[in-house]
Amino acid sequence: MSDEQKLSGRVALVTGAAKRIGRVVALRLAAEGADVVIHYGHSESQALDTVREIEKLGRQSIAISANLTSVAEIQSLVSQTVDHFHRLDILVNNAANFLQTKFGSTTEQTWDASLDTNLKAPFFAAQAAAPHLAKSGKGTIVNFADIGGILGWQEFLPHSVSKSGVIMMTRILAKELAPAVRVNAIAPGTITMPVDPPEWQTDFIRRAPLQRTGRPEEIADVVLFLITAEFLTGQTLILDGGRTLFSDLRT
Repeated sequence: MSDEQKLSGRVALVTGAAKRIGRVVALRLAAEGADVVIHYGHSESQALDTVREIEKLGRQSIAISANLTSVAEIQSLVSQTVDHFHRLDILVNNAANFLQTKFGSTTEQTWDASLDTNLKAPFFAAQAAAPHLAKSGKGTIVNFADIGGILGWQEFLPHSVSKSGVIMMTRILAKELAPAVRVNAIAPGTITMPVDPPEWQTDFIRRAPLQRTGRPEEIADVVLFLITAEFLTGQTLILDGGRTLFSDLRT
């Protein structure tokens, strides 16, 4: 735990925080002094485990389930957060899906699943949270895009469109909510988790100038930076080891 906790006294809501990168981000914010709401969809046991880990850090935490394709459930998620902690200072829109679909076989269901989870949900979460964030004095939103929204990936068209939308949404929300609330995004790429297939790491290393994959903890570092950089808004910070310096066709 830091000697000087950067987020002491603040309350953060992290969507999709039961596992993987969301969990790492939530634990980092707690280590920096924040109380953290763990949103989850179906991973209740992992969410409760994350809550216990946060409590071990001396912070408060609760887990709340919500279907992020439902605006009513998003609004309820924010309301429950504020009812419990009586404030909201930080919103991290981490939850997302990653659906592969070939152009000719893309269905309406796949399109809607990508756009609803990756773009509609963070917008309506921001809309619901904005009045509470504005009261904070240090209200901030961090959206998760990814490099698919910059490079544009074949066989991931709806996903890439949704993440490109997150980048533009971040720019517009930064204008809409200024000066009370800052809005930024992170676009990770070339990141692997310990449970990911080893061939992913091999491919990512081959594509990145830094010749290694990124770690989830490095994503958490950038999220913390975006939360605490008080003269930064409307920006998307790319964290990809340099992969987007080249065409995605580079082999």
